[in-house]
Amino acid sequence: MTGGLTLTAAFLLGLFASGHCVLMCGSVSGALMLATDGSGQRRPSLSMLLALQFGRVTSYMVAAALLAGLGASIVQMVDQDAVRWALRALSAATFAIVGLTLLGRARGIDIGFGRALWPRLAPIARSLLPVRRLPQAFGLGAIWGWMPCGFVYSVLLIASLGISPLRGAAAMLLFGLGTMPALIASAYGTAGALRIFGQKQARAAMGGALLAMAALTLAGPWLVAHSGLHELHWLPLECTTPR
Repeated sequence: MTGGLTLTAAFLLGLFASGHCVLMCGSVSGALMLATDGSGQRRPSLSMLLALQFGRVTSYMVAAALLAGLGASIVQMVDQDAVRWALRALSAATFAIVGLTLLGRARGIDIGFGRALWPRLAPIARSLLPVRRLPQAFGLGAIWGWMPCGFVYSVLLIASLGISPLRGAAAMLLFGLGTMPALIASAYGTAGALRIFGQKQARAAMGGALLAMAALTLAGPWLVAHSGLHELHWLPLECTTPR
């Protein structure tokens, strides 16, 4: 299954999902303002915030690469036809779930792994406080990236279903970059961040596009066979597995 989340779509998804990110994680980003020193009297520098954000995105990239690599290993050991159809169906379902989440009709995919892992990571995060140096901020962000979030897990699953570790990591990098502006703005208490990045119209448009992508992903083989659309490589119509 080579169809999946394109890099451009990954960035736009992160940008349009920023309103969700501000609601769910804006307080974490803003807490760095208090964690920069013991008193909370000093605002963090932009470099400190960027280190936090890039730490978070690095965790997304590592998770995508690991999951995609695991998927690629499994694909080589089992029946290719069954796997590619299963991946196509799973891709379509995940696209639909993410689209419905942006439309406010779902809450993403709940993966128990994150909830089991987080209690073990939280003490490490606390040991990094107060944050006074860039490596501390990056480390805190890297731990934050593993915080349970159904929406991030859903995007991670889409990025990994192409079973290419490099492409999966690149997709999560672009997704993470798309979420950064609103989260950095929220850390400085910018009241307009949610209005700019979380407009219902923008979220609805992206959600509708993902629902359409889900339908195209599921119908891809039929379209290739009957509509001559095999030349439109930007659509998720191919039904092959990497060798």
